Amino acid sequence: MEAEPKIQEIDKHETGIPGFDLMARGGLPRCRSTLIAGTSGSGKTVLAGQFLVEGIRKFDEHGVLVTFEESMVDIRKNFLALGWDIPKWESQGKWAFVDASPVPGQEILRAGRFDLGALLARIEHAVKKVGAKRVSLDSPCTIFSQMGSHATLRSELSGIMSALKKWGVTAMFTAERTQEMGGVARYGVEEFLADNVVIIRNLLEDERRHRTIEILKFRGADHEKGQQPFTITTDKGIVITPLSSIELKQVPSGTRIPSGNPRLDEMCDGGHFDDSIILVSGPTGTGKTLMATEFIGRGAEGDRCLWFAFEESKDQIFRNSTGWGIDLAAMEAEGRLLVACAYPETLSLRDHLARIKTLIDKHRPNRLALDSLSALGRASTFNEFREFLVGLTSTIKQREIAAMITITTPGVTGLPSATETHMSTIADTVILLRYVEIYGEIHRGIAVLKMRGSGHDKEIREFTVDASGMHVGDSFRNISGIISGQIQPGVPGDGERIGMLSPEERCLHN
Repeated sequence: MEAEPKIQEIDKHETGIPGFDLMARGGLPRCRSTLIAGTSGSGKTVLAGQFLVEGIRKFDEHGVLVTFEESMVDIRKNFLALGWDIPKWESQGKWAFVDASPVPGQEILRAGRFDLGALLARIEHAVKKVGAKRVSLDSPCTIFSQMGSHATLRSELSGIMSALKKWGVTAMFTAERTQEMGGVARYGVEEFLADNVVIIRNLLEDERRHRTIEILKFRGADHEKGQQPFTITTDKGIVITPLSSIELKQVPSGTRIPSGNPRLDEMCDGGHFDDSIILVSGPTGTGKTLMATEFIGRGAEGDRCLWFAFEESKDQIFRNSTGWGIDLAAMEAEGRLLVACAYPETLSLRDHLARIKTLIDKHRPNRLALDSLSALGRASTFNEFREFLVGLTSTIKQREIAAMITITTPGVTGLPSATETHMSTIADTVILLRYVEIYGEIHRGIAVLKMRGSGHDKEIREFTVDASGMHVGDSFRNISGIISGQIQPGVPGDGERIGMLSPEERCLHN
């Protein structure tokens, strides 16, 4: 009986582009050519350039950029805006250009007049000169398209692909698309010549642009399927968030940390876990920001903290915290706290997520507060918000940060919002803040609805707020319907208490 043939895995070349190697499951197949197809403004040139940049910065692999459209001068300027110092790498012998862009006023090339041999000689010289392991060709079809038939275009491109493989380099080349959801490339031959095909899109959805990237073909190699969101930032270039590659591999911690409020810690059976996501939900004015302030200010005990604010400025946050006896400004001066404020509408959610990840990696906090998620939700589509939540929570979990996230529920009764419904199933702990009307007076109530891996107080307790902060008191008696907003007299038992909950909250309680 013949032995089954051993499966030979394709050797992959790690790109270093944030998120790309996850969706490519290791990187680009080594010594092969990858087509990057996209419409105007989708990010083709940035991706091709970043492939070379990350090779130099992360792996000391030198690169060659062959440009067929823009001049070297323009590319240097454009890349400098992304923080890529191309002239420095050129002087160090790590980067080389081959400029095949048309000269202004030059006669359009006709079939039979383009000297492919001379171009290949220039590229080979540049590869050998810098010892390149990576080569990017930006829009070669723009010049070959002037040569007549598709057969000629196919022949010339095939010649370049064969030469690159012979030289042992891993290559990217870009091509234009005429529409976001149409054919792969303009001339219909590029995708058949390339070993691998990557499509990037710049889709218009609800009057906002959303970029996605998709690996359409990897010959002989595995990869993630479907479109993945990405953004372009000024400090990192292209940053991809491959949702399909996110894995639940976190090892849960049993270490407790203080919330900043001793009575709340009692309700949480000793405090929060130091790697948990804590959702604080309630109507406006119930004390969500105060709870986040105590979590950061009083509970930190020397921890490094990061605060993302989407409804208040830094000065407002500092002023309010001082009114509660917490000096967040002093924490910032000591370098233990970083406060980042932004209006939700200033960026897309993908850009907000990229910014959050960057600041987390730079500041490396032990604690994080985000106030509020509802503000971000109002400036996004359903799919965009879902992608943001998955990316945000996976980032927090992977870095084992204790995070408190606030959500504002509509109305004074605190009925669940769409935002809360999405987030509550992801959160480890859910704390509800509610208004309670008793004989014409407004009181506040707090309940720990859910706490993964731990027991917790099942009572709905009254709390007050004064100049020294939040004070959790005794449980409400002779009252039911607090959670649902339908107050009734009586002394409920456990079974009746479950009956008070809305369907969403009853599911979480169970």
